[in-house]
Amino acid sequence: MEFQNILYHVDKQIAYITINRESKLNALNQLTLEELEASLTSAKGDANVKGVIITGTGDKAFVAGADIKEFVELGQLEAKKLSEKGHYIFTELIQNSKKPVIAAINGFALGGGLELALACHMRFASENAKLGLPEVSLGLLPGYGGTQRLTRLVGRGRALQMILTADMINAEEGLRIGLINEVLPLEDLLKRASEVMSRIFSRSSTAVEAAIDAMNACDDQTRDGYEVEIEHFAHLFLTDDFKEGVAAFLEKRKPNF
Repeated sequence: MEFQNILYHVDKQIAYITINRESKLNALNQLTLEELEASLTSAKGDANVKGVIITGTGDKAFVAGADIKEFVELGQLEAKKLSEKGHYIFTELIQNSKKPVIAAINGFALGGGLELALACHMRFASENAKLGLPEVSLGLLPGYGGTQRLTRLVGRGRALQMILTADMINAEEGLRIGLINEVLPLEDLLKRASEVMSRIFSRSSTAVEAAIDAMNACDDQTRDGYEVEIEHFAHLFLTDDFKEGVAAFLEKRKPNF
């Protein structure tokens, strides 16, 4: 599969998706969004892929927002369609992915870039990372789920401060408020994200999938998260992974999932 604005490769069952517009600080224009959708769909349907890591090219930016030049020609209907597309990609293909998705934030993650990272199941950041949602300084608000996901991650007060001031925070502050999982030297970022993903791969894939779904139900008003957890818990007792996991525990050996 060939892309203009994205690099895609699979190594050791991890699909690496790299936003590749370094001269534009990896900004998300409409073509990049389309290619992001296509690459995520490819990873979703590939039985050889067990997880996804998303990052950006270079050492300055993960994704420094949307491509504002494209906004100038959008009317209300086009803007709504763009927001809906972003919501679909970030919600259905990332947040609701059955396979774990990690953001490796290598620099600026602003606007749509931070929203992309927020949709991922975990976020690892380089020491030089800067995070923010500056949309109100353009007369807009975050349009790809940022108002919702940031609030759930860091709480209403901190989310309101970030969104209403449009101020950036650094990686350490992101770690302090629960936005970032770990802060690392830039040269160690992808290695650490890959290590964590491989650690997840050593666990039961059926249990990992169920856990992601149960945790997503926490934010889904159409489902009772507790009931989803109960149903998954009961169903997992029927799986081969459960039988292997328990047998390995009793036999004091590593499970072979």
